[in-house]
Amino acid sequence: MRILVVDDEVVMSRALTRGLTAEGFAVDVAHDGQTGLDLAREGAYDAVVLDIMLPVRSGYDVLQTLRAEEVWTPVLLLSAKDGDHDVADGLDVGADDYLTKPFAFVVLVARLRALLRRGAVPRPVVLVAGEVSLDPASHVVTRRGAPVQVTAREFALLEYLMRRPGQVVGKVELRDHVWDGDGEDLNVVEVYVGYLRRKLGRDAVATVRGAGYRVDG
Repeated sequence: MRILVVDDEVVMSRALTRGLTAEGFAVDVAHDGQTGLDLAREGAYDAVVLDIMLPVRSGYDVLQTLRAEEVWTPVLLLSAKDGDHDVADGLDVGADDYLTKPFAFVVLVARLRALLRRGAVPRPVVLVAGEVSLDPASHVVTRRGAPVQVTAREFALLEYLMRRPGQVVGKVELRDHVWDGDGEDLNVVEVYVGYLRRKLGRDAVATVRGAGYRVDG
């Protein structure tokens, strides 16, 4: 397994290289964001260990660029920032995990192995289906680039469908996951699908008769 380490602290990057090599990984190192971005774009890496505070381009910028270019290599962010909002920001821009400094090396290796088990599957930060985009972090829905006001329940229903592009999702499943199965009548699903269609267009959510609803990617 080949790992890319992007960290401007020479002592840290050397220690990570020694440790990861001893664990059986092949390791490449970059000391600034632009070099890290170029390597991540071009190299067939199984995972990237990415510091946030980097010269030239920040780790956030590198990560957002990779995800925008549909590079889905798992990324573990490293940072001395340990606030709840810092962690949330890192995950929301596309990181797969977040580890604060200082950290135990054994924990970093365990988290890397967990990321490697998942693999480089597509997991876009912003969900897109045709003319409709949905940003789970900012709770913004747009159609043809223009914001569309939706309620919290409409947003939850749309997100559940958009995370399963091309799949037919039944009314029972939608009710149980969007309404927590708290005694709501199944007709509530149909009603809210109607709300979404009025706001996003009739083609936004397709009906599959006798089976459920589908959003095409």
